[in-house]
Amino acid sequence: MIVMKNINKFYKLDQEKVQVLKDISLEIQEHEFVAIMGPSGSGKSTLINTISFLDGDFEGDYKFNGEDAYRYNDDKLSRLRNQSVGFVFQAFQLIDNNTVFENVALPLLYGGMKQKQVKDLVMEALTKVGIPDKYNKYPKQLSGGQQQRVAIARAIVGNPKFIVADEPTGALDSRTSEEIMNLFKRLNEEEQVTILMVTHDSEAAEYCKRVITVKDGELLEEGVLHAV
Repeated sequence: MIVMKNINKFYKLDQEKVQVLKDISLEIQEHEFVAIMGPSGSGKSTLINTISFLDGDFEGDYKFNGEDAYRYNDDKLSRLRNQSVGFVFQAFQLIDNNTVFENVALPLLYGGMKQKQVKDLVMEALTKVGIPDKYNKYPKQLSGGQQQRVAIARAIVGNPKFIVADEPTGALDSRTSEEIMNLFKRLNEEEQVTILMVTHDSEAAEYCKRVITVKDGELLEEGVLHAV
């Protein structure tokens, strides 16, 4: 699904040219559950931004389903990103004044779907994450774990090609983190959701089937883990 070859990325810092990705070559298949690990400043966020069609300013070759998506114009690239990628963030990124239902519906409405088509898909997504009864609540009425479940429902509601989860357990206690990681594991195994997870948490990474380690802009190693 995702094939990267010899990806290099540079930033200009004053008069200096700083390399943040160094000759990255990587393949990610459908239905994988991959952890991307590395210290702060290692380049993992830049790597994930490139993968998820947020940053096309790089050298090298990136194919998504056999096509060079970054050759698309901005509108087509935005549509591809909206349809193909679901995002889950550490801080949930929910809209406080919108209900759970309205938050989950947003990607569908942005994609041009009619309101009457949205209901069944939203309720199906909320059922998959275990909180269909919370559809009319507001984010501040929910626990942190429930808010992250809403964010995951929002990420999967449009049936994207893959989910990017950026430190999804970073704001949660250990018990809730375990619940969320078990949810990701179930979505991957039962719903065949492809998940790329950026994390510092080695315990969270143990739920993944493969770990990619980035350090100083380079792929340090790839390991296959036994899922917990």
